Amino acid sequence: MAVTAAMVKELRESTGAGMMECKKALTETNGDMDAAVEYLRKNGQAKAEKKASRIAAEGLTTVAVKDDKTAAVVEVNSETDFVAKNEKFQTFVNAVAKQAVESDSTDLESFMAEKWHENPAITVQDALVEITAVISEKLSIRRFQKVTAANGIVVPYVHGEGRISVLVEADTDVVNDEIKDAVKNVAMQVAALSPKYVGMENVSEEFKNHEKEILLAQAMKENEELPENKRKPQQIIEKMLIGRLNKELKEICLNEQVYVKAEDGKQTVGQYIEQVAKANGANLKIKNFVRFETGEGIEKKNENFAEEVMAQAGLK
Repeated sequence: MAVTAAMVKELRESTGAGMMECKKALTETNGDMDAAVEYLRKNGQAKAEKKASRIAAEGLTTVAVKDDKTAAVVEVNSETDFVAKNEKFQTFVNAVAKQAVESDSTDLESFMAEKWHENPAITVQDALVEITAVISEKLSIRRFQKVTAANGIVVPYVHGEGRISVLVEADTDVVNDEIKDAVKNVAMQVAALSPKYVGMENVSEEFKNHEKEILLAQAMKENEELPENKRKPQQIIEKMLIGRLNKELKEICLNEQVYVKAEDGKQTVGQYIEQVAKANGANLKIKNFVRFETGEGIEKKNENFAEEVMAQAGLK
């Protein structure tokens, strides 16, 4: 039987083995999928078998820095937090970050197909399969992002032993320890308060309009619940929305957030950066940031086997 690309893809997805290994296994077994799986298992290439349906929502994030202008952040997931503390897993995550900081790939598919920098004879995907076989748990390189500063610096920050990793890009014509420390403080702010935008000017009209719709619906519902003699006219409600929207935007815009280290509890991040810039005679501006939090956006599977057994036994 002729081995097709679709067959190779199917076997690769079900076993986690490398593309060439899958093609060889199918060729050796005359296209028999079950036999090919067995072939891979016998050759140690399919220890990741049957893990594809599991949820990998734990793991680590980390960064790799090439120089002041270039850095990368990655997230590698595991099924359990226990594995995240495994030294071999941590070493692999750091190696993935080093791969990312040297990579020219802009998407995960091409990144996974790159030659593995620690062993050019295999790909990043193959390296993942190998470490999966060692760890005996589903692992996943979920995402990466490389940041290169054209007119300034990139400063990293890793929080909680890899729970959160941040890169902050700043435009600056002065680079010294004070400037770097200031940008690192901003990176800590990003880790702590998870802003969505750098400044108000970065918020799209589409997002603003979407939030207005939600706030309006909430306000109208609140208004309807009031006694009739206390309800506000439509135009008054719409004016009130402006204040509510501005408050919400300030909470998600980095420059508008209250700086967590502000001594007066009022200074914003934007004001802090202006202060540091003035003190150093610099043109300093936060241009961009990237924040990876382990498992964010992944629906974790909660299993309570004790409750399941009790329910089946009619004890609950």
